[in-house]
Amino acid sequence: MARDIIVTVFTSAASLFVLFLLTKFMGRKQMSELSAFDYIIGITIGSIAAEMATGLEDYHKPLTAMILYALCAIALSVFEYKSFTAQKLIEGKPMILYDDGKIYYKNLCTAKLSIDDLLTQCRSNGYFNLGLLKLIILESNGSMSFLPLSAGRPLTPADMSIIPEQEKLLVNVILNGKIVDKNLNDTGNNRTWLLGELTKQGIKSPVEVALATCDDSNSLSVYTKIR
Repeated sequence: MARDIIVTVFTSAASLFVLFLLTKFMGRKQMSELSAFDYIIGITIGSIAAEMATGLEDYHKPLTAMILYALCAIALSVFEYKSFTAQKLIEGKPMILYDDGKIYYKNLCTAKLSIDDLLTQCRSNGYFNLGLLKLIILESNGSMSFLPLSAGRPLTPADMSIIPEQEKLLVNVILNGKIVDKNLNDTGNNRTWLLGELTKQGIKSPVEVALATCDDSNSLSVYTKIR
């Protein structure tokens, strides 16, 4: 009994380690939008990893299978990169679902989507009226892309011949009540400055802060904790 528990702990840790390595080798695609094949490969490798963790005797068999599936996914990714035809065959190609007031019902049926599904996706992306859209495309990874009508899209600085100053990333200087000294130093400031800025905003201690960010103009934005 004790031996079985020890072996299970060992194989579980080993399967997690191997799964981590294989995921790194297979690339970030497994962590982003998945194609149908990527999804199948991912859940299959996960199932095999579980089998490896609980298989007390022949753990080398699921380990071999995991590696083979990963190699297959890597080989297909390279093949897709080299051949546009292979990419279309494996990943599929985008489909037009809506264009200038016309719903492509045949494409909806092919994608196994209903009108309600289409409208739901529109609302989720902020479009409550199909009349505001010029085009809806179903991408090969299952997501939808929306092209609004020119008359309905938001006004941009380019429309007004204005070139705004380029924004830069915000720097997190406090996370969950703790000062991130490295980030704070990168902004050219120190703890004395930070505590002073917190005091100006009526905050006595960093412990009260869930998140504080600093922009390139040294403006501190503070988000306090609500318990």
